[in-house]
Amino acid sequence: MDKDPPRPALCKLLCSVYSANMEAHPEVKKQPLLAAWREIYRPEIKIGRYLSVLALWGISYGFYRGIQDNYLAQVVGITNFERGIVEFFREIPGLLVVLILAWMYKFTATRIFKISIAVAAAGTTGLLLSGTGKIIVVAFMVLFSFGEHIIMPVRTTLSLSMAKPEKAGASLGIISMIGNIGNIVGFLAVTGLFILFGRLGFSRIDLIPFKTIFAVSTVLMALAFFISLAMKETNAQVNRRRFYFHKKFFKYYMLEIFYGARKQIFITFAPYVLILHYGAGTSIISLLLAICAAFGIFFSPLMGKLIDHLGYKFVMVTDTLLLIVVCFFYGFAHRIFPPGIAFTVVCINYVLDSIISLGSMASNVYVQDIAVNGEEITATLSTGISVNHVISILIALLGGWIWKMTGIEVLFSLSAFLGLLNTIYAATIKKSEKLES
Repeated sequence: MDKDPPRPALCKLLCSVYSANMEAHPEVKKQPLLAAWREIYRPEIKIGRYLSVLALWGISYGFYRGIQDNYLAQVVGITNFERGIVEFFREIPGLLVVLILAWMYKFTATRIFKISIAVAAAGTTGLLLSGTGKIIVVAFMVLFSFGEHIIMPVRTTLSLSMAKPEKAGASLGIISMIGNIGNIVGFLAVTGLFILFGRLGFSRIDLIPFKTIFAVSTVLMALAFFISLAMKETNAQVNRRRFYFHKKFFKYYMLEIFYGARKQIFITFAPYVLILHYGAGTSIISLLLAICAAFGIFFSPLMGKLIDHLGYKFVMVTDTLLLIVVCFFYGFAHRIFPPGIAFTVVCINYVLDSIISLGSMASNVYVQDIAVNGEEITATLSTGISVNHVISILIALLGGWIWKMTGIEVLFSLSAFLGLLNTIYAATIKKSEKLES
């Protein structure tokens, strides 16, 4: 049975998360929250409804994501090899989102926002009401993923359109804060509920606890959808960008390939290592996700400052060197340490990787450094995301096969090797590399 984390520590964590967001976004610091909203958003906008939807979405996602991997491994019976196949299909919406938004070109951002919530709610409803067959479970997870990926660009568009022109950054800071805190609340709630389920006599493979979490997630998602219906339609349109390739951004595209490959190994297989290899229960996984989200809030502003002071090249090289160390312990901790210590080391590595991943924002600054205008920056970053998704789904399939055939040692050695290639390639970048268009 998982141990109950100290309650005071959890309270301090949530308070610290809020304080960290205030430090990261001084526009809303030292003001009552409602007063800050009035300063940021246009007066005719009823922003409370929109922010309520985002909060409910964040909490609902925390519930859903907090049990996803354990549900697949312990209830559905998805093996390490099959986990890569699941991720292949789950990431397809990320590739198709540009085409989907183009198909809905007549819809306003507000309407697309409502549709995306409804699609995600349909996914959680399906997981709640369906059986545990592999095909049906994966199908509803893909449906949820469609809603999840569609809402990403729409949320940004709406947040910018509702804000006063000079407060665009503060608006994005507000929605980021609400989303992150919502996720943490959901993760911690899953941790507490599964500890309670354990004390009530449920085992880790019993279906009722997981269905209960899906029910809570579905109710929250449905509530978010009904509140969104009260939102007035706006004239804001989602920016449906075409793919943009230019030879001067070749190094950026290559960095996205390396990053997408190593990122996918951790996203897909790191939780599975904890579950299948070390027997981590749902409460442990959801608690780790909460810690990662909290550290992300703390370290995102710090990482930005490091990039500004030390340069994007230094951060690119350093974070991937640290990744090699993380990969080594993730793949070989069980061969170096006793089981209990190895499990602790791997848990620490899981959190460290989430912090190291924040260094990926350095590549965005690199693009800004060599782009000629804001439109080129936006188009290039959009293309980079697509490149990232292509390599991600391919490495998910390859990673599952490598784990099955050779073990986790080779799988994470591959991730370390990709990190080394990333380091070597990043070292070839020249500072302030302004190229001709």
